[in-house]
Order: sequence, then C-alpha cells, then structure tokens
Amino acid sequence: MYPNLLQPLDLGFTQLRNRVLMGSMHTGLEEHKEGLGKLAAFYEERAKGGVGLIVTGGFSPNLRGRLHPFSAEFSKSKHAKAHQVVTKAVHKHGGKIALQLLHAGRYAMHPFSQSASAIKAPISRFAPSEMSTRQINKTIDAFANSAALAQQAGYDGVEVMGSEGYLLNQFICKRTNTRYDEWGGSYENRIRFPLEVVKAIRQAAGKEFIIIFRLSMLDLVEEGSTFDEVVMLAQELEKAGVTIINTGIGWHEARIPTIATQVPRGAFTWVTEKVRPHVNVPIVTCNRINTPEEAEKILANGHADMVSMARPFLADPHFVVKAEQNRSQMINTCIGCNQACLDNVFKGKRAGCLVNPLACRETELVVTPTEVKKNIAVVGAGPAGLACATTLAERGHHVDLFERNDRIGGQFRLAMQIPGKEEFRETIRYFANRIDETGVKLHLETDANYDLLAEYDEVVMASGVEPRKVNIEGIDTPEKVVDYQTLIKEKTYVGNKVAIVGAGGIGVDVATMLTEPTGHNLDDWLHEWGIDKEISHPGGLFPYPDSLSDKTVWVLQRSKGRVGKGPGKTTGWIHKRTLEKRGVNLLGGVSYDKIDQQGLHISIDDKSQLLEADTVVICAGQESVRPFESQWNLLGDKLHVIGGADYAGELDAVRAIKQGVELAVKL
Repeated sequence: MYPNLLQPLDLGFTQLRNRVLMGSMHTGLEEHKEGLGKLAAFYEERAKGGVGLIVTGGFSPNLRGRLHPFSAEFSKSKHAKAHQVVTKAVHKHGGKIALQLLHAGRYAMHPFSQSASAIKAPISRFAPSEMSTRQINKTIDAFANSAALAQQAGYDGVEVMGSEGYLLNQFICKRTNTRYDEWGGSYENRIRFPLEVVKAIRQAAGKEFIIIFRLSMLDLVEEGSTFDEVVMLAQELEKAGVTIINTGIGWHEARIPTIATQVPRGAFTWVTEKVRPHVNVPIVTCNRINTPEEAEKILANGHADMVSMARPFLADPHFVVKAEQNRSQMINTCIGCNQACLDNVFKGKRAGCLVNPLACRETELVVTPTEVKKNIAVVGAGPAGLACATTLAERGHHVDLFERNDRIGGQFRLAMQIPGKEEFRETIRYFANRIDETGVKLHLETDANYDLLAEYDEVVMASGVEPRKVNIEGIDTPEKVVDYQTLIKEKTYVGNKVAIVGAGGIGVDVATMLTEPTGHNLDDWLHEWGIDKEISHPGGLFPYPDSLSDKTVWVLQRSKGRVGKGPGKTTGWIHKRTLEKRGVNLLGGVSYDKIDQQGLHISIDDKSQLLEADTVVICAGQESVRPFESQWNLLGDKLHVIGGADYAGELDAVRAIKQGVELAVKL
C-alpha cells in the first residue's frame, strides 16, 4: 500500500526500518520533576507504533545554550546515565532514537545568551553577547562532548540543530553574522562553525553513529541564505561526515506560517526536491505532512528520501503500524491547529494534543478495560461527545450516542468549511470509524429527553453550543442579519459589503472564508506569503503585493486593542496578517447602535458612523445548549456535563475532547 514509505533505509553501518522520521518536538517532559520516565513512556509508545527514527526535543550542549534558564541540558555523565531509560524504552520495540543538540544562541530567554554578533532577536528580551573565538571553540567541544555522552546513553545518533534561527543558523546568515574574523564575512567563513561542529562530533563518536544535520533550506527572513548557498553548505556537510540532512523551514522570527493548519499539505517539499540531486546522503523533507498517502506521494515523486512528521505522532503514536496494516482510515490525523502542542509549550506548559489527550500523559491518562460494564447514554456527537462515547465503548461499556442533527461532528462540521481548516474533516472521519470499531450505537436525528435517558446507568451531556444572541436594535431583520452558524451551514448570500460583529475565533474564521480567493492553490498560497520558489532572493523571500479581496469586510469588537488575532497564541498573528493582506477593516472599541436597511450604525470614541453593509454577520460568541435542563436534577449523580454544554466560552475543542476522554476513563 505504501511501498516507498515503508521501505527500509540502509545507512551503511545500520538500517532504518522505514522512511519515517519522527521530528523533534519540545514537550515539556524534558525538564519534568519526575525525571525522564514520562519522556521514556512517550517515546516508547511511538517506537511501539513503528516509527523508523525518533528525534528528541532539543537539549543544550552547555549552560549558555539553554533556551530558558531551567531548560534541559545534556553535558554531563549523570545526564547520559539518566537518559538510558529513554533509549532502552525505544530499543525494546526495535526503534532508533537520536538526541537533538540545540544551542539557542540569541533566542535564549536569559541574560547570558550568545550569538555570532551582538544583535538582539525580535522575539527575545535579551541582547546576546558576541562570541569570542575561544568561546566558539569551547562550544564546538561542547557539541562533541554531548554527542559522545549521547552515545554512552544508548542513543543511535544526534541531530545537530542548524536551522530555525538558532545559534548555528545565526552564524550562517548575514542577518545575524556581521563579524570580520575567520567566523564571518565570506560565506565560507560563516559556515565554518557548523562544519567544525559536525567534524568534532564525527571524531568523538566514530563512524558508526548517526549524525543528522537540520539544515535551514528556506530561511524566510531578510538576509537569509540563497539556494546556491544552501547547496554549498549541504555538500560541505556531506564531506564533514553527516549521515542524514534534515530540512528546516523558516526562522522562528519569520512572519510567514510554516506548520499551522492554514499551510497547504506538503507545502515545502519542493525545497528538498531542489536540493536532493546535489548531495548523496539521504535528504528528509518536513512540514505539514500528516497522512501516509501524502508521505507516499512525496517519496514516490522523488522529493526526498525520508519524511519527517512531528505533531502527527502526538495525534496518533501508531501512525506507521496502522499504515502497515492498511488501516490508514483509523489514523487520528493531526489537524495542524497548534492549540495544545505549540501553544502550551510557548506558555511554559506541557505539550498535549487537541485530538489525542493521551499525548505526553501516557503514564497518567490510561485507557483500561472496565471491571463493571454499564449502559451509558451520551447526548451530542460533537468533539466532546464523540471522544467520550468511543473511549467508553473501547473500555467495554454499552454506549448509546444521541445526536439531534443528521450527522456527527458538531462545531467541527462548521470549522472544516473554513478555508485553512479543512483538516477538521479528518477528525470527523476518524471518529466515524471509531464509532464502528468500538461498537457505539449511534442515533441520529434524535432529541434527547428525560424519559429517554432515565433508565441509563450514566448520562453524559455533551450537547454543545449555539450562537449567542446579542441585543442590538434591528437584530431581528432577517434580510439583513445572519448568525455565523446559519451562514456557514447554508452558504447564505451576503453581498459585497459585510460587517462582522465579534472578532474572536469565529469572527476571524468568517472573515477569512468571505475573503478567500477562488481556486486558491499552493502556488497562489506561496505568492500570497511572498515566498520565492527559486530561492534566488536571500531567505527565499520576494515582495509580492498583497492580494486584496473584492469584498469590503469589517471585523468589529467592543474592546479596544488588537483586532483579528483569534484565540491561538502561536497562530493569532497568522490570522491577523491574512486579514490585513486581504484589506479587511479591523475595528476595536466599537459600540453597536442599530441595524437598519442602510447597514450597521456604530460609534467609536463617541463618534457615530455608518457601515453600509449588505449583511451583518453575528459572531458574538456562544451559549450552552442544555435540553430539558429543568429536569437535570432528577438524574442526580449519574449526570455528567462536558464540552460546550458545560462551558460555552471561546470555542475550546482541546478542553472538550480532554473532558470527554478523562470522564470516560473514570466511569
């Protein structure tokens, strides 16, 4: 079924069982107070699931390279000893694992940061000091020392982080290297540091040790590398002794999305396709590859020798085994939302996964067979209800799932119709198959009531949300006003001028949907974000003009401040920039006066104005749906309320699915 993806890769001194590399992700378990046991359990589950080669989250080779003051370091014998629990867990299942060595450079969030030059990063609070030659040489030694210790710990190799704008990348590019000594100036001098690091690691670890170099092939920042420079560095890395070249796309400070759900699948495999003919070592491609079908196509088309998938293994640790068993329809697909993984990490929390709450909690949230089988009713087949019902049935309970609509999915069925959120369809597909697999009895077009539910042993209310009603004069003018749910479901005609009341996640989604260009393909997306496919310009950037929409759209919020970001910490800027590029008007501090045939009358700073809107779309939040609530007390302790029925708030599928699984494990 997937002959290229599942084909072993011979590295000479060792063999990988397939062409799947689990890319590096920081999970927060690296620094967990209970040691590395939880991290071992996390990687063991992925090794059990068939991954060919796992790369850990980044560990610093020395103190000053740490990303945060208390970030993980790997520089002492005690670290090597402690990590044996991780490597043994992976090797037990026939997997291989490499330790990523990452020096943060100027991205370090502490006052002892260092870099090629003393140039502050736009995303850091601290300006780095310029490294002396002595410090550079000591850092090279630190990388080699860490690699030797990794070998002692049982790691099969290391990945040297040379991309994403971290220290080695900072030496490579003019943007951050303004030195005039042997480590700066010409390109040959600027790439000396990473090459010396690789040579030192090879000398320290010997020939039979995997060295992966994460090479920034597309910097996506001004004064980044050109294609010719990328090829030159790749060839020199091969001479220096690397085993595999992995791909990095974009610096962390780049203002271009690279892994969010808005990015088309496999959007950057053309980069590795361009580089691959120029080297002989295996090349790995990455970013927004989330199905075995997509991975197989990439390999079959010769774009790379391996594919790197990181977050897809948060979503489903058994991705590879399911592909091997021709059960890809049962893969819990990563939807690229960032909401529980990157958003959590950037808040200093442990990573998780929206569609798989068990990720990074393998030792805490364990689904086990029930000792007492119960008859359980679940009301609502949205994300919370689906997660709860299928987990309950997996444990052995008899589960009836009631849904008042004619299909499952709830708010995800709306979300999947938003451009850039089509991936949400995959979660509905997954749960539909899980219903069949686990034996949940699904009852569509069925309204739940007390008489229907009274005889069940347990009742789970996951009845979801509906649009919140707002009090504006003229709100009940049907030819002028529509709520977001009706608009998305019925594809209501809105005209060329639209005012959107509410700038939360739903308001932003609606504005995106209304301004999406027709027939938008990958080349259009690359053009919209100013990406040069020839990489002839430094960093692969080209100043394409913004693509203004032919609609006039206003996105409005009552509060003052930034408008149009939506709720995502790591994706908010993408939403806002997309709307700006399309000419959407973002207005804060708005008072809504009335709606009439002329449009929407508003006030900003006590100044009245008319928005001559053809349609006003109400996206002012949600309210919980609670059928027969007056009788809930009659169900007593056997009633459990989760998801939107519990708390409407800003749509939060992370909380909804997590609540569903956690409740199912308890009942």
